[in-house]
Amino acid sequence: MFSRTISTLLALVAISTARVEPSERQIGDFLLNDTNGQTCRLSDWRQRKLVVVVFLGVECPLARLYTSRLNELTQRFGPCGVQFVGVDSNEHDALDEIARFATEYHLAFPLFIDAAGLAARSLGAERTPEVFVLDHDRVVRYRGRIDDQYGVGVRRSEPRRCDLAVAIDELLAGKPVSVDRTDATGCFIGRAPPATPRMDVTYCRDIAPIVQRRCQTCHRPGQAAPFVLSTYQDAVDWAETIAEVVEQGRMPPWHADPRYGRFANDPRLTGAEKRLVATWVHAGAAEGDRAELPRPATWSDEWKIGRPDQVVSIPMALRVPALGVVEYQIVDVNPGFTEDRWIRAAEIRPGNRAVVHHASVYLKPPGAKDPAEQGALGSFCLAAMAPGTPPLELSEGFAKRVPAGWCFVFVIHYVAIGTEQLDQTSIGLVFADSATVRKEVATKVLLDADLRIPPHAADYRVERTWTATDDLLLLALFPHMHLRGKSFRYEASYPDGAREVLLDVPKYDFNWENRYVLAEPKRLPAGTVLHCIAHYDNSFGNPANPDPSVTVRAGPLSTDEMFNGYFEVALANQDRLSFGARMRDLWPSIARAVVLTAVVVVGWTRLRRRKR
Repeated sequence: MFSRTISTLLALVAISTARVEPSERQIGDFLLNDTNGQTCRLSDWRQRKLVVVVFLGVECPLARLYTSRLNELTQRFGPCGVQFVGVDSNEHDALDEIARFATEYHLAFPLFIDAAGLAARSLGAERTPEVFVLDHDRVVRYRGRIDDQYGVGVRRSEPRRCDLAVAIDELLAGKPVSVDRTDATGCFIGRAPPATPRMDVTYCRDIAPIVQRRCQTCHRPGQAAPFVLSTYQDAVDWAETIAEVVEQGRMPPWHADPRYGRFANDPRLTGAEKRLVATWVHAGAAEGDRAELPRPATWSDEWKIGRPDQVVSIPMALRVPALGVVEYQIVDVNPGFTEDRWIRAAEIRPGNRAVVHHASVYLKPPGAKDPAEQGALGSFCLAAMAPGTPPLELSEGFAKRVPAGWCFVFVIHYVAIGTEQLDQTSIGLVFADSATVRKEVATKVLLDADLRIPPHAADYRVERTWTATDDLLLLALFPHMHLRGKSFRYEASYPDGAREVLLDVPKYDFNWENRYVLAEPKRLPAGTVLHCIAHYDNSFGNPANPDPSVTVRAGPLSTDEMFNGYFEVALANQDRLSFGARMRDLWPSIARAVVLTAVVVVGWTRLRRRKR
């Protein structure tokens, strides 16, 4: 996809080509080219006590996150005789992209290009970011991760173990490295497929339709995914990573147990599709006949709900820091509704998708301090979004009501990506004509405001219930927890004694939340008890746990916890367009008109009496 205009980085074969432990591998001298075409050799740093080679990729989210940490380590250990060297071995990373990456992330160390992947093969590098520490004799003394702060499904406020820093400290002190190898997590280094791949499964015939249906919703320009999958070259560049995340079930992101419920927005690959992806990658990722490519999918870069009738934005862009855990940002915005408005569709649209993890919009009455419930069923939330979550789009005749004068409350959760960013999130609204709305939709929530999870509790259980006083239609379910969240389940206990699992999320992932939209509305008879059951892991066994030694309480920070079981319902027997319902809706207006008429008649009568 990308051509090279400079000479490739040439790496000499390691002195030992046998598979040996890191402490036994000695690396020969090699030549490096930077983004300006300047060259240097490993031997140019012969006076340095240690050389740290770190493999990076411009689109890898973990590589981006760790640039600040690498800059800190460079400043800390540089004066001690340690040289940091960045290497990009992705064949799909173009020269200008690598140069822009180095500038954008203010790299405090040189970044070099490994176009042919020889340096990566020489050292045995597989992922980005992955580091190798070479001693004065250029023997590998440590390889693996930088630390354990970030990883797949892991985003701690601080690392528990700083593996790279510990290894450098030990070597500078003349000690052996206590842990000389760790597993690096991140993206696979992108390498070209073999020259003669097998053709029994090809991209054009077999894989492109899967990518269009299952991946491109997010993996296209301007969306939440860190890289695009629009072409064959895009897919082959990320082939190994695609195979891994599909095999592990991490992509497409979906966490509902398939034994319970049917959902309209289920993006999962079928077993046959998974086998096709695995076969294609392991057989060499053949392109195939381009005549067999499906037509390109048409995507609107505008709103998924269509052109909104009104867009409401937070008034000023918010600053998102480069690193750390960011507190929830809460912003009140007045949409200016002078009369009740009915919402048929709503879409929260981040101004900067790279940093918005999830966001919700609540409703607040005039003069109130906090959001409040509204409507006959007590609706608590207007809309929510998370990566991969569809916007709110209600069926014909269903809508949410926003009372006149009420404010929107934006609650936004940001994630740091390694550089300071700005965001100005908006919500787009499509209105429904009041004369067409038969059922008012409410988003309810079961929560535990007094949640307390004991230290080191590996399986702490919380359950909350709610009883339906009317016949309802259940439309959608949306569980929400934080970093200690382990599992979440919705169950219904019916008046006849039967009990049913509505949704089970056995492995909750704070990094990928979803709103589960039922394929068909489910009737819940009056007297049905809705159970929300959550389990939390506050132990060392939870890799995302910031601190297992503390009691975790309910709160807005990611390091706090939440028990939020959202569910969307409507009154099953409600018909706002029936004669009786319309009369009930019109009664306040009729009463006001009657009173006004009476006042006018009384006033007119008194005036006539005075004239007599």
